[in-house]
Amino acid sequence: MAHSTTEVVVGGAVLALALGFAVYAGQVAGLGGTGSGYPLSASFRSAQGVNLGTDVRLAGVKVGAVTGIDLDTESFRARTTFTLRDSVTIPDDSSVVISSEGLLGGNYVEILPGASAFNYEAGDEVLDTQGAVSLISLLMKFVSGDGGQ
Repeated sequence: MAHSTTEVVVGGAVLALALGFAVYAGQVAGLGGTGSGYPLSASFRSAQGVNLGTDVRLAGVKVGAVTGIDLDTESFRARTTFTLRDSVTIPDDSSVVISSEGLLGGNYVEILPGASAFNYEAGDEVLDTQGAVSLISLLMKFVSGDGGQ
């Protein structure tokens, strides 16, 4: 009898530890369901390297996450929706670009703030965007000699 009680207690402890790790990993990955924030959208020529949950950063600080990516079948652009923290207001002349963390790093969505006195409201679309730059295509242009033209 003592053997089975010990097994149940150890099994419960392992299960609790696994659950705690899963919750922690979800928070670190930005999947925590806080629910606070407001949505904005932006349309990119290429959203390569951007997925659901990708960081949205302002001055290098994470201020939100990508919550949706879909193809606009009329313009053939990647329509991206992201949620920003309620405490972060973005001037309505800001731009949004897809940036790379380096040669081996992933991509993230970067907000370059403008100077307008008016801010984006929930559901607005950022019109000034720049899509992902393919490092492979840049390298191929450099190697083929088309880089300066």
